[in-house]
Amino acid sequence: MSRFWKIALAVLVVVIVGAVAFRLLHKPEGDEAGAGGGHRHGGRGAAAEAQSGQPGQDNAPVPVTVEPVVSQNVPIYLVGLGTVQALNTVTINPQISGQMLTINFTEGQSVKKGDLLAQIDPRPFQASYDQALAKQKQDEASLATAQSTLSRNQKLVAQGYVAALDMDTYRNNVAQLNATVAADVAAIKSAKVQLDYTRITSPIDGVAGIRSVDPGNVVTTTTAIVTLTQIHPIYVIFYLPEQNLESVRTAMKGGAQLEVAALDKTDAHPIASGGVLQVIDNQINVSTGTFKLRAQFDNLDNSLWPGQFVNVQLKVRTAPGGLVIPAQAVQRGPDGDYVYQLQDDKTVKMQPVTVANEAGASHVMISKGLAVGDQVVTEGQFRLKPGSKVQPLKPGEVPAAPTPDELKKAKDGQRQGGGRRGGG
Repeated sequence: MSRFWKIALAVLVVVIVGAVAFRLLHKPEGDEAGAGGGHRHGGRGAAAEAQSGQPGQDNAPVPVTVEPVVSQNVPIYLVGLGTVQALNTVTINPQISGQMLTINFTEGQSVKKGDLLAQIDPRPFQASYDQALAKQKQDEASLATAQSTLSRNQKLVAQGYVAALDMDTYRNNVAQLNATVAADVAAIKSAKVQLDYTRITSPIDGVAGIRSVDPGNVVTTTTAIVTLTQIHPIYVIFYLPEQNLESVRTAMKGGAQLEVAALDKTDAHPIASGGVLQVIDNQINVSTGTFKLRAQFDNLDNSLWPGQFVNVQLKVRTAPGGLVIPAQAVQRGPDGDYVYQLQDDKTVKMQPVTVANEAGASHVMISKGLAVGDQVVTEGQFRLKPGSKVQPLKPGEVPAAPTPDELKKAKDGQRQGGGRRGGG
């Protein structure tokens, strides 16, 4: 036998052996498919029925919480990021140079206008003041002598005892001494001002910061002692998008005062209320597309602090008869917002809606898609699809416990399902 035929025979034997082995290895599965195929097919059909909702499925309604659409007056708010700013900020610098004797405030202390903050050594300035007083008295004495001389010589000039030229000298001497006394009065006032500057007092009501100078140091007019901030009342500077400008300006027409509230930047809980919008800035920031506003708060409880970041809530108007639903009812889909709306046959449908604005912390106002009295699903949406049968519940209500008959049916169904799996 030639080599070719030997190779062909070997290949044929390998193919036959492989075919027989494949048949033997897959025979049980094939028999199973032939004998129990009906069960397997039936299992797949039951699963398909369960997915499609056809007869054969335990089509129990899904318990969900529903609430009606209500009509109410809804305050319309604009929200922006803001920064708390002190009404006045004053850096206290000495008006004179000298040695600091005492610091008369505590860091963080609230001070009133006129309270003594610090004391500079007054002795050099007291001496200058006393010297100015003495100089005034000296010049006043010289003036009195000159006036007396002028008065006596005025009687003698008519008798020819005093020359007219001398009288001019007497008059000029009196005028000169009058001017000297006036200069002395000004010098006294200047010395008194310098002396008063040794007592550094608060120019505003405010809170003292951390001091920069200790007693005993020599200070100058460039030395910053402390910074005072006035926080009663206090400002909040905030920003809104430029598209809100017209609505804010319209709301302020006629001198109306717009209410402002400050919210915590982290969890948006209210920090301060009762604020009033004071002014809108006179230009829009072209780089950010926003405009600046300033509100004022009484801040009697010190809830706002300079430099603090807050969310600002500005009330621009109240919408009468707004359609309001809980915020959790609104779902986000590829085509926009929607809600699951309850139908008369206890099924649900996907209803597209348009959210106009927030209505408090937990509700939203709907401008399109719903009417007063419509029922929307607020809890349990993750188990729903269009056409799902539901069991509507009120907020806080729980489904009723299953009856003994319902429990028995459920157990029987489980046994039947287990038998099919075992037979397969």
